Amino acid sequence: MLTWAIARAGFDLHEFTLKVPYVQKWLQGEKKPTVKQLEDFSKKVYLPFGYLFLPEPPKEKLPIPFFRTDNTQATKVSVNIYDTILLMQQRQDWLREYLKDNEFDTLPFVGKFRNQFSVIDIVTDIRKTLGLHENWASEFNIWQDTLDFLTQKIEDEGIIIVFNGVVENNVYRKIPVEECRGFVLVDQIAPFMFVNNADSKSAQLFTIVHELAHIWTGHSAGFDFRRLQPANDPVEILCDKIAAEFLVPEKSLNRIWSKNPTIKYASRFFKVSEIVIARRALDTGKISRNDFFEFYEEYSNREFAKKENQSPGGDFYATTRKRLSIAFAAHINNAVKSGKLLYRDAYKLTSLKGDTFQKFFNERF
Repeated sequence: MLTWAIARAGFDLHEFTLKVPYVQKWLQGEKKPTVKQLEDFSKKVYLPFGYLFLPEPPKEKLPIPFFRTDNTQATKVSVNIYDTILLMQQRQDWLREYLKDNEFDTLPFVGKFRNQFSVIDIVTDIRKTLGLHENWASEFNIWQDTLDFLTQKIEDEGIIIVFNGVVENNVYRKIPVEECRGFVLVDQIAPFMFVNNADSKSAQLFTIVHELAHIWTGHSAGFDFRRLQPANDPVEILCDKIAAEFLVPEKSLNRIWSKNPTIKYASRFFKVSEIVIARRALDTGKISRNDFFEFYEEYSNREFAKKENQSPGGDFYATTRKRLSIAFAAHINNAVKSGKLLYRDAYKLTSLKGDTFQKFFNERF
């Protein structure tokens, strides 16, 4: 059980025992752990304390399909992704019951196109629901404004969007972009979208719309979307096409490209990353596959250099607003004030406690 717990957390056994030498003595049978030591150990390996007393490791099954670009559906993910999916499901379970108890209506667009495959029809319906015209993003000057505007439109329709790049608020438990760009938990009344906030803002736009497509087609899923390529799965491919057409309509791209056939110009017009434009240019026959992959390597190196120069830190409460979702936080606030949710349960659902909880909600509501 101990070696399983260490491996599950993504640690190398040898390196872990060097840092925590008493664990080696447990493994060799030289010493028995105290309850306090086991509690500390369970925290180090991100494992529920009670698991350590099970006769054998539990079989942890992924609650949603998780697609890899290399054409495989993952049977397991890292513990940081797994724990984040479970946390979002806990929040969703609570919100679903809360909304039902308060007689909220189901959302008519969830699964509306479950058995339909017309990209244009689905894109048109998403735009109509959100109240957006075809080239809406061109009205904004910077990525963040575009992202904030779209997020607000989506949450106004009853969809929760969480932006986070770590587990809860633990900066030591990062969720690598190459492992998970995002996931979506489809539900008729409380759909949840998770977006990896460690990704670039322009790339997050594509993730958001890809997840919207999953809601409209009625399929929960997670994905890594490496090299901006979907997994070899019919729904993933469909959602990829929907996101591409929503953000970069082919007719508009043709018009823009005829005026200025450069990736940078089109990227600035549509407010998506240059790599999204490159992928769209590849799909529409404007560049070759070799051109695309050469550009992808150059772009990736450029983005990596930018991240290396970024300074860490920021406003914790502004970050919490995105990690929690202001729409979800509003429901929590109303439930606590009306006596329908105990503070201890609110702390658990929000990953906030005591004064931190009070300060966040006093400032935001």
